[in-house]
Amino acid sequence: MNDTIALLKNHRSVREFTPEPVSDELVRQIIDAAGWSATSNFVQAYTVIRVRNPQTRQQIAELAGSQTWVETSPVFLVFCADLKRSQAACDYESQEMVSGYTEQFIIATVDVSLAAQNAMIAAESLGLGGVFIGGIRNNPEQVSELLKLPEQVYPVFGMCLGYPSASPEQKPRLPVDVILKEETYQQDKSELEQYNETCKAYYQNRSSGARDETWTHQIATMMNKPMRPHMKAFLEKKGFKFK
Repeated sequence: MNDTIALLKNHRSVREFTPEPVSDELVRQIIDAAGWSATSNFVQAYTVIRVRNPQTRQQIAELAGSQTWVETSPVFLVFCADLKRSQAACDYESQEMVSGYTEQFIIATVDVSLAAQNAMIAAESLGLGGVFIGGIRNNPEQVSELLKLPEQVYPVFGMCLGYPSASPEQKPRLPVDVILKEETYQQDKSELEQYNETCKAYYQNRSSGARDETWTHQIATMMNKPMRPHMKAFLEKKGFKFK
């Protein structure tokens, strides 16, 4: 295993940070690394907003589900899927942008996700830790208003960064054999049963026996109810029409 793979496999969500500040230069290095991620057709459909204002961060923390680390982390970033810049490119060339297509939405969402993963890896390589904040999609319209996001831009997730004050345990990931298939899609029930046992042992160990839960139970409990049903109307309002 080389150093890069070891770094990737060492990832964990960090929500507790030391008071040590993260320099602006380090933040710029991280965002520069994010910008070198793969991008569909060179669109680079993302914008990253660093939020420093304590009041704004407090509001976002509440909107994201009372996630206090949004307030307390040394750095808080919001990663946005951005087609507004593509609109500006079309305007610059005196051409009309044909917008509202599902593929454009996919391009922007994938682009910003790849960039954010680059950012997290870069941060971890510099000794920082962090956590993604998907909870900002609980109230995306209010977050958009706070950040003054225009049409064709939407907040995909936040990211807290800082120097870790603790090293959380890693949750066991799906084994390679569950993820990697040959030639065609296949699913073996026994693979899930084995992974259930692994996750159950992890939760029991972490909770000193108080939590007795399997992976399939956790996912089924989440998936058996609507997930953020407001997102479709919000995205359409933002110009993502899904044609």
